Amino acid sequence: MEQLTTTVRGTKVSYTMSNPIASETVVFLHGFTGSTKTWNPIVEQFPETIRCIAVDLLGHGETDSPIEPSRYQIKEQFMDLHELFVSLHMTNFTLVGYSMGGRIALAFALEYPNMVNRLILESASPGLITHKEQQNRIIADEKLAKRIEIEGVESFIDFWQDIPLFQSQKKLTESKKQLIRQERLQQSSVGLANSLKGIGTGQQPSYWASLDQLKMPVLLITGELDQKFNLIAQQMKNSLTNAEHVQVSAVGHAIHVENPVQFATIIKEQLKDFI
Repeated sequence: MEQLTTTVRGTKVSYTMSNPIASETVVFLHGFTGSTKTWNPIVEQFPETIRCIAVDLLGHGETDSPIEPSRYQIKEQFMDLHELFVSLHMTNFTLVGYSMGGRIALAFALEYPNMVNRLILESASPGLITHKEQQNRIIADEKLAKRIEIEGVESFIDFWQDIPLFQSQKKLTESKKQLIRQERLQQSSVGLANSLKGIGTGQQPSYWASLDQLKMPVLLITGELDQKFNLIAQQMKNSLTNAEHVQVSAVGHAIHVENPVQFATIIKEQLKDFI
C-alpha cells in the first residue's frame, strides 16, 4: 500500500490506501505502539472491490507527535479522523479498531454515527466505569510514561512485549516477533509517553452508558486466551442494540497479529455483499 501524508488540524497525519477507486471502504485503526504496518497482512487478503485505509494515529508511525499531552485526548483524535475522512470524501465506511484504536473507533462511531456503516472492535473497551478505576489507571499510565521518558523506547519495548497481555505472542515465529518488535521500536518516546498521558484508558470518558446509542451493526472480536477482553466483550454485547461477539480460538489480545488469515476472513464475511 502507498504511504500518504496530509495535514489535519495543523498536524501531519500519515495513512495508507489500497484500491483507491473501490466503492466500499474499510478503515483500520491500530493499537498502542502500533502503526499502519500492523494491518498489511490483513489488507493483502482483501480483493480490489474493497478500498482499505489504515491510519497512523497521533504519536505513532509517521504521524506527528505533539509535545502537549492534551492534544492526544480522545476528542482531539476523533476530530482529526473526521477531518481526514472528510478530506478524502468518505461519507460512510466500515470502521475497524484494535485495542487503543478500538477505543477511538468506538468514540468516533458515537460522535459521527452517520459515517459508520458497521463497527468492528478487536479487543477493545468502552473505558473504565468508576472514578476510582480511572484515577488508578491514570497513575499507572503516568508511571509508564515517565519510564519511557527516562529510559527510552527500546527499554520500554523490552518491558512491554513481556507483559501478560502479549504472552500468547511468544508462540509466533522469530521472524514475526522481530517484525512486531521493529514496528514498536520505530515509535518516538514523545509519542508513546503522551499517548499514555492523553488517551490512556483512565483518561478517556467511560462510554458504557452510551453503548445503546449505537444502532449500526457492531462486531466484537476477542481471542480465546484473552480472558479480560472476552468478559468485556460479553458485557458490551448485552448493552448494544445490534451486536455479535466472535471469539477466535488459540489466540490472545492481538488476533490480527496471531491469526491474520482468520481475522481477515471474519471481516470479509461482514462485507460479503461487496466481495
